Amino acid sequence: MTDDRQPTKDTVVGLSGARVLVLGGSGVLGSALARRLHASGAAVVLAGRDAERLQRRATEISSEVRSVQFDLTVPAHAAHVVETAVAMLGGLDGVINAAGVVAFGPLAELDDAVLDELVATDLVGPLRVIRHALPHLEGGFVVNVTGVVAETPIPGMVAYSAVKAALSAATRALAKEVRRKRIHVLDVRPPHTETGLASRPLAGSAPAMPRGLDPGDVADAILAALTAGDCELAASQFE
Repeated sequence: MTDDRQPTKDTVVGLSGARVLVLGGSGVLGSALARRLHASGAAVVLAGRDAERLQRRATEISSEVRSVQFDLTVPAHAAHVVETAVAMLGGLDGVINAAGVVAFGPLAELDDAVLDELVATDLVGPLRVIRHALPHLEGGFVVNVTGVVAETPIPGMVAYSAVKAALSAATRALAKEVRRKRIHVLDVRPPHTETGLASRPLAGSAPAMPRGLDPGDVADAILAALTAGDCELAASQFE
């Protein structure tokens, strides 16, 4: 009988020489991950909505880091961003999804446009990108940064909690689907991190929160878990 339980550890992942697409690469966490990937010898393409900010982030890291503008809410952009990264890098070995948006307030007050953007950006868009990337990733890896709300849903963040929990579930299921292709999959669920995301909500205002984790420390933990072959990085592991 085949054991289809989610493994806790998989094959060790090497970063030197890896060709990596970072979704949300213009953000604080995404750019921190990209900086560390580049320092580890990986070739990196940053992807995000703001072309100017993307280019600025890429230049800050290195003249060797490339960027591509795309929008997770546009279905056709999923194939575009993967194909562009493959062309820029000469192939693709890894996708790290550090993109996301957030909204605050009771579900009863959440309008359809905000709900649709949350679902498209935080769940459907990343899955589309990963689906297009999978044919290129044999022997490579996928990382999804889902977050603590995937483990502990928060009132006033019902939709955000739901889409992050769904992405976490999809990530863990994907790990089972692609093991025979030696594609390593990592689900990362960090506690609140000081990325500035909470200051840019689609709706509502962030509740009072204690100071979050340092993004650089979170990036270090993610890449350490990836290279160690871990399959998940729970919120408790950041404490």
